[in-house]
Amino acid sequence: MPPAPSGGPYNIPPALSDLPDSPEPSEAVSLTDAGSPAPAAPADDGASRGAELATIFADTGTLAQAIPGYRPRASQHKMAEAVADAIAQSDSVIVEAGTGTGKTYAYLVPAMLWGGKVILSTGTKNLQDQLFLRDIPTVRHALNVPVSVALLKGRANYVCHYHLERAQANGRLASRQDAAWLRDIGRFIKETSTGDKAELASVPENAPVWQMVTSTRDNCLGSECPHYKECFVMRARKEAQQADVVVVNHHLFFADVVLRDTGMAELLPAANTVIFDEAHQLPETATLFFGETLSTSQLLEIARDTVAEGLSHARDAVDWVALAAPLERAARDLRLAFSKDNARLALGQIEADRRIAEPFNETLDALDEALSDFVEMLESQAERAESLQQCHRRALELANKLAAWRAEAAPAPAPQQAEGEGEAAPAVPAGPETVRWVEVFSHTVQLHRTPLSIAPIFTRQRDGQPRAWVFTSATLSVKGNFTHYAAQLGLDKDRSLTLPSPFDYARQGLLYVPRDMPQPQSPQFTDAVVQAALPLIEAAGGRTFLLCTTLRAVQRASDLLYDAFAERGLNLPLLVQGQASRTELLDRFRELGNAVLVGSQSFWEGVDVRGEALSLVIIDKLPFAPPDDPVLAARMEVLQKKGLSPFAVHQLPHAVITLKQGAGRLIRSESDRGVLAIFDTRLVEKPYGRQIWQSLPPFTRTREAATVVRFLESLRGPGKGSEAEPAGAGDAAED
Repeated sequence: MPPAPSGGPYNIPPALSDLPDSPEPSEAVSLTDAGSPAPAAPADDGASRGAELATIFADTGTLAQAIPGYRPRASQHKMAEAVADAIAQSDSVIVEAGTGTGKTYAYLVPAMLWGGKVILSTGTKNLQDQLFLRDIPTVRHALNVPVSVALLKGRANYVCHYHLERAQANGRLASRQDAAWLRDIGRFIKETSTGDKAELASVPENAPVWQMVTSTRDNCLGSECPHYKECFVMRARKEAQQADVVVVNHHLFFADVVLRDTGMAELLPAANTVIFDEAHQLPETATLFFGETLSTSQLLEIARDTVAEGLSHARDAVDWVALAAPLERAARDLRLAFSKDNARLALGQIEADRRIAEPFNETLDALDEALSDFVEMLESQAERAESLQQCHRRALELANKLAAWRAEAAPAPAPQQAEGEGEAAPAVPAGPETVRWVEVFSHTVQLHRTPLSIAPIFTRQRDGQPRAWVFTSATLSVKGNFTHYAAQLGLDKDRSLTLPSPFDYARQGLLYVPRDMPQPQSPQFTDAVVQAALPLIEAAGGRTFLLCTTLRAVQRASDLLYDAFAERGLNLPLLVQGQASRTELLDRFRELGNAVLVGSQSFWEGVDVRGEALSLVIIDKLPFAPPDDPVLAARMEVLQKKGLSPFAVHQLPHAVITLKQGAGRLIRSESDRGVLAIFDTRLVEKPYGRQIWQSLPPFTRTREAATVVRFLESLRGPGKGSEAEPAGAGDAAED
């Protein structure tokens, strides 16, 4: 995106006369004392701590002297003070830090100086790697502190010696490519010190062969494994226990709360500080793990594993294939009870439709019986080998899950936490606080039990030993109000801080809402979006993200764009979600420099494209969750019974936070310029629209397509290009 000129005809006044300027985000912070100081908290008072931070973040301070391209930012300094205070008080703090604040350095500095044992949880494995390989070493070097750091991922990221040997001996591979990849992994395991599959670039991360050479919680042999002493998973956990800073991701963190299987069970009791980056993802991630899921894929897997282990260790004991056949047949029949793919149905919806209810209940009865028989038969053979005992334990656990789902009874309590961590709660409470629902995919069915609120469960997890909890992201509030986010996690909304971005949004970008668009519910809506987008895409010379709220819209929009580009003679590359992995698509988008990328949820967040490759972000409609979603529908019903408005209390705040994520893809540095086009006129025409756009960055606003076209064309003019930010300033454009 070309740099903004100092003046001229493209400093466009707002044309949305009915939309006054957005208020400045609140900078007030309320951090009340709570609990005794953490063991690692600084012994000095807040004044001396503040003086030290001022020296570190000054324009000629510690970071500026050590990091090329570093620029001080007032918001970054304020955030560092808030995090340091939370650490000193063993308190919680929520920090919304606008894009460009430099929040990574803002929490790393106080964490490394005073945080003691720190667990740093990120949204994705890619962010884990970025922190571990780039950001943490940079800050550690600048501060010159002897802080040890470990990277801990889920066991599926580490090659398993036992399962690799079994895959090599088995020889049954789906293709020659899988065989070649297996040979690559065999060579890799002899050279690597970590076993992390991210280090082996020649084998794609999503290659099917990885499932054959990594372990799961279910099929890991633990201390009985012949390779236990050289196990990469155990080695990573041991290093994490000894490190000062441990980098994990949200899925790993919450999986352990429920499963006690990630190594976190030993880490959390020792932690003085827990930091969640990309914390807007926590409610959804925590709900996923505090709920309970049983899938037909798990049933088919236990059947296959039992046959393999039975033939290996007790071939003549029983007919293992015949033993597993009824379970496999019942699992497949359950999928056949549903005619549609990609369906999400509440149990009440299923029971209300006799065409679905009868075959569903019949196959569920058959599955229950087949699984019970399978468990009983397997029990009689379990003592033949440790691996068969493990298969029996897995099958029994699946049978208990199925019984709990059918009876809506509470599962057995989870194992107790380590001493000092308080009581462990069952993952899913019983009774009316959960919703039972079914998700249907092309080859599998999942039975879910989901808590309607995770706040009580997460609050219980945070009770116990005093420690600091930091929650940070670019998108946590609605106009500076944290009520919705805090309520989801059981946090105190007043212990929060909103920090504005240092970017000059009014000068760097336009917010465009077109006129005369059909209603978003209209069957012709996506067609109208593409028609209205074409002049903008052409004016921008490609360089566009088209972000849709559904995969159906992605497919329709991409089909229309293919035809339109051919008809208009536009030689613009078109990249579509699903053609390749997200990483591959983004790399191609950056390299091409004039591409149009059409994507859905995967591209609304965690995507950073700076410079000239991206000048236009189009969002088709406001991202309201579908009201027929089983979990959302149940939550809305509860709110209604309490006399509250489900739309105002839940749907609207959730949509605002999601929209802010999508909007954040546009301006990623102080030199970027571009247009955010939202083709949903509810943003202007509905009373709630004001609350939404006032939560967005304060772009200059217009409803005139001609104004947008001129602005985009100006960005392509001679002498208007810009280079990406220098490597040393990489922290500047984070979310």
